[in-house]
Amino acid sequence: MSANRRPALIRARLLEALAPCEVEVQDDSHLHAGHIGARQGGGHYSARIVAEQFRGLGQLARHRLVYAALDEMMKGSIHALAITALAPGEEA
Repeated sequence: MSANRRPALIRARLLEALAPCEVEVQDDSHLHAGHIGARQGGGHYSARIVAEQFRGLGQLARHRLVYAALDEMMKGSIHALAITALAPGEEA
């Protein structure tokens, strides 16, 4: 998979798994040039997800849902993922 397609694939998987009302994915890999994860092909990304599924859950449980949605991507093509996971009406 090409690195420039990863943000779209990350977004698609989050949409499918979490049915969020908002999802933004940003490729931050350029900020980590020379980092060992970048040299090995894994990218650095940030995601902001607003989903009803997060309501009533703590941060760890929310992150686990995101990791589950991205499953095998977290084991290779994603080296680092900064997650902002909110329920509707919550502020970041």
